[in-house]
Amino acid sequence: MKAVVLRGPGEVAIEDHPEPKLIEGHVLLKVNMVGLCGSDLNSFRGKNPMVSFPRIPGHEISATVVEGVAGFHCGEEVTLSPYTNCGICASCRRGRPNACQYNETLGVQRDGGLTEYLVVPPEKLYTANLSLKELCLVEPLTVGFHAGVTTVEEVVRVTSADTVAIIGCGGVGLGAVAASGFCGARTIGVDVDDAKLEVARKAGATELINTSRDDLHTKLAKLTEGLGPDVIIEAIGLPSTFRAAVEEVAFTGRVVYIGYAKEPVAYETRLFVQKELDILGSRNALPEDFREVIRMLEEGRFPVNDAVSRIVPLEETPEAIAAWSADPARFSKILIQVE
Repeated sequence: MKAVVLRGPGEVAIEDHPEPKLIEGHVLLKVNMVGLCGSDLNSFRGKNPMVSFPRIPGHEISATVVEGVAGFHCGEEVTLSPYTNCGICASCRRGRPNACQYNETLGVQRDGGLTEYLVVPPEKLYTANLSLKELCLVEPLTVGFHAGVTTVEEVVRVTSADTVAIIGCGGVGLGAVAASGFCGARTIGVDVDDAKLEVARKAGATELINTSRDDLHTKLAKLTEGLGPDVIIEAIGLPSTFRAAVEEVAFTGRVVYIGYAKEPVAYETRLFVQKELDILGSRNALPEDFREVIRMLEEGRFPVNDAVSRIVPLEETPEAIAAWSADPARFSKILIQVE
C-alpha cells in the first residue's frame, strides 16, 4: 500500500509499505481522507520535538470500516481519536486520559493515517452522519473545543456570561472559537489574517481583531470597557502571544494555552499573583469533546467549506506540504484525498 513518509526534516516521499494485519478485537479501516495540521508542518520542518524519523504523519482521519468487531459494520464511515492512554499514570487515574503521561499520537510518536489502511481499537472510533470532509475536521476541532469547554470543567467552563478572546484562528483556534460560541459566550477572534478572521466570524466570533493593523491592548480594552476578557485562549504558540494572554486577560481571569511556544517565554510574574489568574494548559481531547463536535457539525453550525483551503490527492502530498511550509499564510486547512 502507498504511504506518505517524512524521511527527515524537509524530506517527504510516497513509499510502498506492507498492509497492516488485523489484530483480534481491533478494526481494519480503509483511509479515505486525512487533514494536515500544524504539528505535521512542524514535523516536516524538523521543529516537532516529539516526532522521530522516518514517520508516517496524519491524525485527522476519515475512514471506512473494512473488517472489525461487533458494533461496527463493513462500509460504515468513521473518524477516530488518534491518542493512546496507559490507564495507570496520574492523569489517567484522575479521569483525564487526554493528558496521559505516555500518550502516543498517530503521526507523531507512532505512524499515522497518511496511508491506505489502518488498524485501530474500536473504542477510538466515532460514527457520525457527516461527509468525509467533515469527519476529517472533527479531531482538530475537538482540541480547541476541549480548551474552550471541558478543561478542568469547574474552573474553565465557558458560559454565556463570559467574554472570551481566542488568539489564533487556525484549525485548532477555530475549534475554540466554535466552542465559545456554542456556549453562548461573547467571542473575540484574534489573528493577523483577514481570511481566517472571516472564517472565525462564521464559526461564532462576535468581534474580530486583526493585530497586523490594530493594537491588541487598545482593541480589547475598548471592547471590554477596560476590564479585559474573562478568558483568553492562546492557540498559536509564540512567546509574544503567551505573554499577551497574561497581560490582557481580566483580573481573576482564566488563561488557557493550547500551542507550544518554540522557545522559552519570559514573563512578568507579578501579573500571575496580582491578577490571581487561573493559568492552564490544554492537551488533546476527551470522548465528550468528540461527541460535542460531532453534534455541532451534524447541526451545520460550523463553516466547513470555508475552513478547508485545498484538497489534493495522496500523490501530490509532498508538493502540498512543501508549498505550505514555504507560504503558510496561503493555506488554512489542507485535506489529502487518499482513496
